[in-house]
Amino acid sequence: MLLHTIKEVREQVKEWKKQGLTVGLVPTMGALHNGHKSLIEKSVDKCDKTVVSVFVNPIQFCPGEDLDKYPRTLEEDNKLCDEIGADIVFAPTPAEMYGEGHILSNDFLTYVIPPYFYTDKLCGKSRVGHFDGVCTVVNKLFNIVQPDFAFFGKKDMQQLIILKKMVHDLNIPLEIIPCPIVREQSGLALSSRNKYLSDKGKVDALALSKLLFNIKACYNKGVNDIKALSETAYSFLNENHELEYLEFRDKDTLEEKKFADDNTVVFIAARVENVRLIDNIELN
Repeated sequence: MLLHTIKEVREQVKEWKKQGLTVGLVPTMGALHNGHKSLIEKSVDKCDKTVVSVFVNPIQFCPGEDLDKYPRTLEEDNKLCDEIGADIVFAPTPAEMYGEGHILSNDFLTYVIPPYFYTDKLCGKSRVGHFDGVCTVVNKLFNIVQPDFAFFGKKDMQQLIILKKMVHDLNIPLEIIPCPIVREQSGLALSSRNKYLSDKGKVDALALSKLLFNIKACYNKGVNDIKALSETAYSFLNENHELEYLEFRDKDTLEEKKFADDNTVVFIAARVENVRLIDNIELN
C-alpha cells in the first residue's frame, strides 16, 4: 500500500493498534538495495505490520552534497517492498513533512539537535548539521508511525548510536533494532551511492573493507596498539583514495579509544571517484 500523506498513515496505524498488532518501521531514502531488503525482512519477521518510509530528506544534506542527483526510484522501491511483505510504503513530499512554503532552516523550523559530543567527530565533522536533519526527520517519522520497533543498519554506525541516544533521552517508547552490514560478495558495503561508481571505482572502493577486515584480523592475533593497526591499514590505500578519517571509537559513546578492545568500532570514510563512502567494523 503506497501512501503519501501523514493522515493516511496515522489512520491505518491506528486501526492496527486497535487490533493489538505490533508495528515495525524501516526509515529509508529509497533507491533500495539488498541492505534495505534485509532490514525490511527483519521487520516483517518480527512485527505484525511493517511501514517503510521512502523520503529523500532535504534537511540532512549539507551545501554542495548530492540532494538533486540522489537516486529516486519509488516505483521499483514500492514493488520490492510489496514483494517482501511490507504493509505500507510511506512516500511523502518535503511539503507534506515540513509544510507548504517550508523554509528548511533551524531559524524557522523546529529541529532535534543531538549532543555535540556525538556529532563533532567522524561524519559529523565534515557534514555540519547532517545529524540534526537525521534526528529531526526520524523523530517526525516516529511520531507519525508510532512504531514498536525501528530497524537501522550498522553501516551508518554513528547515526545508529546517535538515534539510540535520542530515543533514550527523549523517552520515545520504541526499541531500535540494529542490523548487520550487508556486503557484496566482494566485501564492498552496500550503499545507494555505489551507483555513482564505475567498475574501476568499485574495485578501488574494496580497499575500505579489506583494510577493516585486516585490522580485525590483526586485533584477533593480539595487536591492540592503535598506531600499529592504523599503519597496517594505510598500506591498502593509494592515490585513488582520498581518506577523510580512520578512527577507533567506543561503540556506545563514540569516545576515542587509546587502545583497541572488544568495545571498539573502527570507522572509515574516503572518497573514490569523488564519491564519499563510509564503512566500519566492530572488533568484538
